[in-house]
Amino acid sequence: MVSSYYGSDGYESHGDYRHADSAKPRVNAGTLWAGGAATALVAALVGVVATLVVTGVFDIPVIAPANAEGAVDYIGAVWLAGFGVVGSLLATALAHLLLLVAPRPMAFLGWIVGLVTVVFAVWPFTIAVEIEVQVASALVYVVMGIAIGSLVTGMATKALDD
Repeated sequence: MVSSYYGSDGYESHGDYRHADSAKPRVNAGTLWAGGAATALVAALVGVVATLVVTGVFDIPVIAPANAEGAVDYIGAVWLAGFGVVGSLLATALAHLLLLVAPRPMAFLGWIVGLVTVVFAVWPFTIAVEIEVQVASALVYVVMGIAIGSLVTGMATKALDD
């Protein structure tokens, strides 16, 4: 006979939380990936707007990793929009994986997206270009990282609630 301390299935029960390994999170993949697609659109638009403001208004180029050692590539709005789309979809895929396997998926996602954003924000300062180009590029990457991180995290949380 099972005492009243245990639930009807024999697992120790504390409120609504049960100590059972079979309790896997339910992820609504449709909600998650719809949010990822919407995030990709937002990140692309952030890239376009940021490039237009930085390059068009302030006449400061935005830099990107170059193809040749020691070279600097200046990018336009379309390239930065593409980077935003790719980054958003990668973040969504990572969120999906973490939701399925990690104990605190949003904490890990936040740290990973934050650290990747820091890498992109610091990277312009490792290249020999004018300081205003370094600062402007770093700010563009930070804004895009914040947009991607906050939107994917929000959608991933919503995908668990459904």
